Amino acid sequence: MAETRAAAGMLDALADRALELSAAATAERQGNWRSATDEDGIAWWVLDRPGKSVNTIDRGVLEELNLLLEAAEAAPPRGVVIRSAKPSGFAAGADIAQFLDASTAEIAAMLSEGHRVLDRLAALPMPTIAVVHGHCLGAGLELALACRFRIAVSDATLGFPEVMLGLHPGLGGTFRSLAVADPLEAMTLMLTGKAAPARRARRIGLVDVVVEERHVLNAVRAAVGGELHPPRGGWKSTAFALRPARSLAARRMRAEAAKAARPENYPAPFRLIDLWERDGGDAARMRAAELESFAELIETPTSRNLVRVFFLREAMRGLKDGPSEIRHVHVIGAGAMGGDIAAWAAREGFRVSLSDINAKPIGQAMRKAAAMLDKVLKSRIAVRDALDRLVPDPGGTGIAGADLVIEAAPERLELKRSILREAEARMKPGAILATNTSALPLPDLASALADPSRFVGVHFFNPVSRMQLVEVVRHDALAPETLRRAIGFVAELSRLPAPVRPTAGFLVNRALTPYIAEAILLMGEGVPKERIDARAETFGMPMGPVELADRVGLDIAVEVAQTLAERLAMPLPEMPGWLHQMVREGKLGQKSGAGLYEYDADGKPKKIHIDALPDGSGDDPDLLDRLILPMVNTVVACLREGVVESEEIADGAMVFGTGFAPFRGGPIRYARERGVEAVIARLRELEMAHGARFRPDPGWDRL
Repeated sequence: MAETRAAAGMLDALADRALELSAAATAERQGNWRSATDEDGIAWWVLDRPGKSVNTIDRGVLEELNLLLEAAEAAPPRGVVIRSAKPSGFAAGADIAQFLDASTAEIAAMLSEGHRVLDRLAALPMPTIAVVHGHCLGAGLELALACRFRIAVSDATLGFPEVMLGLHPGLGGTFRSLAVADPLEAMTLMLTGKAAPARRARRIGLVDVVVEERHVLNAVRAAVGGELHPPRGGWKSTAFALRPARSLAARRMRAEAAKAARPENYPAPFRLIDLWERDGGDAARMRAAELESFAELIETPTSRNLVRVFFLREAMRGLKDGPSEIRHVHVIGAGAMGGDIAAWAAREGFRVSLSDINAKPIGQAMRKAAAMLDKVLKSRIAVRDALDRLVPDPGGTGIAGADLVIEAAPERLELKRSILREAEARMKPGAILATNTSALPLPDLASALADPSRFVGVHFFNPVSRMQLVEVVRHDALAPETLRRAIGFVAELSRLPAPVRPTAGFLVNRALTPYIAEAILLMGEGVPKERIDARAETFGMPMGPVELADRVGLDIAVEVAQTLAERLAMPLPEMPGWLHQMVREGKLGQKSGAGLYEYDADGKPKKIHIDALPDGSGDDPDLLDRLILPMVNTVVACLREGVVESEEIADGAMVFGTGFAPFRGGPIRYARERGVEAVIARLRELEMAHGARFRPDPGWDRL
């Protein structure tokens, strides 16, 4: 009997792995859709774009949907179900590529046609049901909103990520989401781009019911049979139909949006708030305003550059060439970086063992891992499973069975060489050996090994849980297969690989160093640190260079600058004596509680607002160019030297590794939009005024 119950439980669990597609499961695909009518007279229209692992919405999908609508109008079924055949989800949004070379008029025409099709779907007289699982985003959610009912499988996430592309919903998502969901919650989803899990989407009214996959068919029958009566509207919908209530809420929304972005840099959220405040009480007016606004936004430099950043991310993901075949990862060194790398790998499903010369750091790393996993996973079961995959291993026994061993010890050459030699001797054939060094030459490390062909650099950035970039560092003895597998592993970690050559500082640290060094020089010239940081943040950097130096650690900043100056003969400003004195006194930045800034108990810098700075602490008119152009000049040098192979990878690495103003598209894109000749001329002016560190790199001639 117990075995029977266990078998039944197993079958129930397995049932959730198969998608309920009813009659359309065996129907032949016609273009992007499968369609069939089941024994209950319910039509199932299943989106299944050929040759793609995820569905996206483009003109062809909507044109074929229009044909299905014509057939339903001519011979009405009892109900219509729309869902996806892709295990990954309902739809990941619009196919952005269709907008790349289109004019404003063409985009407006495409959107108008899309609206017409979805309006036709919304007008069908029979019950229409969207069944969503996995990702239901952007245009996919707008398609679902055009149905009368939305049934979410429990693993679904729903959202409007258009703001990440400098846009807002453009296929009716604005007025339809406000009509069915709590209007403040719907606006929050559109303004932030964050996705809501199924049960939260149900609470705010975006979906009508949440079920397990095995109950989808019953839920569909209930909707068609008139047994599903979700609440609609509510007092908030009534209240915010009035302009005064919307105006009050809109003021708060603008204030919150301004904390995250400047309207001149990111106009989309502010445009959406304006639309809602003005037209939110009239769906027809909001529909027309949505169309006009979307077509205008997609032509802005912000949207063009954010769309480029989207494709840069896809290009970096696309560097993966087949599976890495890595299952077990061993990390040597349980310090800040090693512990975080181990925890993140466990989060992503790898078996991980973590060793250190001392047991205490391992315990600290495990506690920190639990806190990080709890924060990012938000599920006790998922956290438990990830921690089960992360094994403390003081003796390093996991090295022998690992497919990949990552050394994350302190940045001392002989220490790392010793650790790598010992690890190589214990590793199994075919395993990869990697170092997380941020500065040491890989050839110097590789020379200590018997087989350097399986040795590679994987340089993570801090904090590992938030920084998307990983520099994959090559060297001359590296085997192509090792490089392929290392890149694959990084992509399987949900991180973006950037292959680089083993120059000092690689790409990102090398480019950031002149940015930080110039800021410290400006401080020595009497420019307030708050003003320096504010100007960089106004440009679009996520953090000013002074605060960044404190975050990195002043000891590390000084060491990296000296290393680059010695090994690359970079003409950097000399680090002043007062900074060296701070390092000697242990004032190292955020990690010590004091550095260039003082820090509160929460680790936040204590800053004077720039409006409160004393008169006479004027703003050097060259300040912003002195900070930004040396960084751009260094990226150009890295391209010339082959440190990074393409402008796309260089821009992607700087956006995802440093936060370089995404709305500017990356440093090379910024230089091209400003004008290459204009940038060269400006660098020469700065060279005349401030010295050789601003001399334009010869690589500008190749752009």
